[in-house]
Amino acid sequence: MCTVADTLVPQAAGAAATRAADEACMALALRAAQQAWDIGEVPVGAVLVDAQGELVATGHNRVIVDSDPTAHAEIVALRAAARQAGNYRLPGATLYVTLEPCAMCMGAMLHARLARVVYGAADPKTGCCGSVLDVGGVRQLNHQTRYEGGVLEARCGELLRDFFRERRRKPSAPTAPAVDDDQDISS
Repeated sequence: MCTVADTLVPQAAGAAATRAADEACMALALRAAQQAWDIGEVPVGAVLVDAQGELVATGHNRVIVDSDPTAHAEIVALRAAARQAGNYRLPGATLYVTLEPCAMCMGAMLHARLARVVYGAADPKTGCCGSVLDVGGVRQLNHQTRYEGGVLEARCGELLRDFFRERRRKPSAPTAPAVDDDQDISS
């Protein structure tokens, strides 16, 4: 566990100080995103900080290496934080993530009772903090989590663009030969 208290300040200290703290935490999330890239995953990283400004957990995408469609960076960080807390609820916590969360991740964050979600780049295809859906804005839900986007947006977006640009340049792996559905492949 690592303290980021030097960079985190109470919101009462002002918007500029809060922005600086958000940027410092997003920089940590960008490091986690690079770890995802290093193992061949889409580079999304997340950092969870508790209400006291203590770094509790980090996560990065692991869907391919874990063969788990739920192993998004946010979920990985939430699971680690909940295990450490001994509770699935993480009131007062803030989750920083390099890409706008999807519906699954926003749902998990609402259930965890996070106070705040801060993301870097918007996701115009699956983003659920306003880009495609506004899950957090549904007032009928029994918990409201505040969210803010655009923190280190250029760096977060560039990391993703670089990853996919590199992936498009590499020749794709050879595909497996087609299998006739009527053919017995067990022998």
